[in-house]
Amino acid sequence: MLLRHGGLVAAIIIFLVPFHSSSFAAGPNDVLDAAARALQAGDKEQALKLADQAVAADAKNASAYVLRSQIHQARHEYDAAIDDDNRLLALAPESAAAFQRRGEDQFRAGHFKESVADFDKVIELNPARGPYHWQRGISLYYAGEFARGAKQFELHKTVNPEDVENAVWDFLCVARLSAIEKAREGLIAIHGDSRVPMMQIYALFSGKGTEQDVMDAANAGKPGEAELKERLFYAHLYLGLFDEASGRADSAKQHIRLAAEKYAGDDYMGDVARVHLAHADAAVKAGK
Repeated sequence: MLLRHGGLVAAIIIFLVPFHSSSFAAGPNDVLDAAARALQAGDKEQALKLADQAVAADAKNASAYVLRSQIHQARHEYDAAIDDDNRLLALAPESAAAFQRRGEDQFRAGHFKESVADFDKVIELNPARGPYHWQRGISLYYAGEFARGAKQFELHKTVNPEDVENAVWDFLCVARLSAIEKAREGLIAIHGDSRVPMMQIYALFSGKGTEQDVMDAANAGKPGEAELKERLFYAHLYLGLFDEASGRADSAKQHIRLAAEKYAGDDYMGDVARVHLAHADAAVKAGK
């Protein structure tokens, strides 16, 4: 989505800053600073050791739980991240940022209804956040609350009107409620999403393009390695979601697996692809 969280350092800052008050630790101490630097450098094991030290030194330091939760998330240890989110909320029970943190981790852990509940709380505490909360719409989709999901994406349109991804997720919710034809009739109008291959993805969902058009656009020109990886991630993610909505389960799984395992970055939409694949694999194992 266009309006998404920034990188690792930004995420740490976002969740550390609200807790630098007299109620908690005066600020990040040397151990927390070292843990944050280790995480930024990619040394997740050292970052966790340092964060554990910070928690042991001061069990009421909210910033330590924020950072340790972030480290667990980076290590894909989502239940451990949620445990630290819970400790954070015990210290700051009215913090919208803490509920946001836990809602994201609940989603990554596959706890979709719990994620929705936390995101609902975010909006209760900070109503102005409501139109911007596209993550809530995605959690509602996976929780099977398609009508509420569609409403969230329609609301997000008011603050982010040229986002193909928002239109697509709205389409997916409506298709689950009725049919692809109905979803296509009500597809949110998009006039210009500059990211490649978003407009080809939009044409596909609107019935005016093909899957080959999407792949051709993703591979066109001479993009650098990082840009090509990002293009192919979005191409395969949304081809997979389109095939799934169209009843082509095998093709959908192939695209989603490529998106999640080969092209996904370390961001929230990468998490969406990984969660989708894990959820699909679990359904197969359960015989559903």
